[in-house]
Amino acid sequence: MTIYAIGDIHGFSAQLDRALDLVERDGGRDARIVFMGDYTDRGPDSRGVLDRLIGGLADGRNWVAIKGNHDRMFERFLTQGVENDDRIKSGLSWMNQRLGGPRTLGSYGLGGEDAAFLHSANGGIETLMSYEVDDTILDREELVMQARATVPQAHVQFLAQRPLWHREDGLLFVHAGIRPGIPLDRQDEDDLLWIREGWLEDTRDHGALVVHGHTALEFPEHYGNRINTDGGAGYGRDLVPVAIDEDGVFTLHPEGRAPLTAP
Repeated sequence: MTIYAIGDIHGFSAQLDRALDLVERDGGRDARIVFMGDYTDRGPDSRGVLDRLIGGLADGRNWVAIKGNHDRMFERFLTQGVENDDRIKSGLSWMNQRLGGPRTLGSYGLGGEDAAFLHSANGGIETLMSYEVDDTILDREELVMQARATVPQAHVQFLAQRPLWHREDGLLFVHAGIRPGIPLDRQDEDDLLWIREGWLEDTRDHGALVVHGHTALEFPEHYGNRINTDGGAGYGRDLVPVAIDEDGVFTLHPEGRAPLTAP
């Protein structure tokens, strides 16, 4: 059986539609797809991306959608009013354009890319001072309340219910990666969503071929013990699906499959 992985989408619904079309051409409408997380932020249509995924799962599509760090940031803002994450060493707020929170809220009709006014204090931690929605200036608490009233509950539930990993047919799907040498049931959630250091340079066999995203590349890469599916769609590049089966690992393109081989 072929299993398809679609890396970080980051609010680019047109790229998601393109990727789904490529998968369907290769494997049919019932193709098994694992979505690697980071459905929101940076792109213009996070709402549309979530609508497509929620609708597909409700229709019984053969899909698995795991959680990414950006999905958790959006969820925490909605449910807890939290805009910072301890794993962001720069101290940037989720409301910073670089992380993409304003574009996500903008896809729900709440302001947009230039709506946030931020201030850095408390050792460089960036915080939201005000946010403009329809010529009205809101503080953070007011914005959280308006976001809770605007974002569909189905979207909040979808974000909250995403699994942190999925294991199938000798493959381990996880958003960022794993802490090498730690059993899966003892992995830290923050590592599964954020890890780079201590993971990307590790060449050992992890007991399964690990399929992940999170670290944006120019194009998906096969490293032998892991496959990085994040080809940088969040930065304007194409969202390239990866197909894995008994014949090998391939990327999908309008002209068909292309082998993705380890060095």
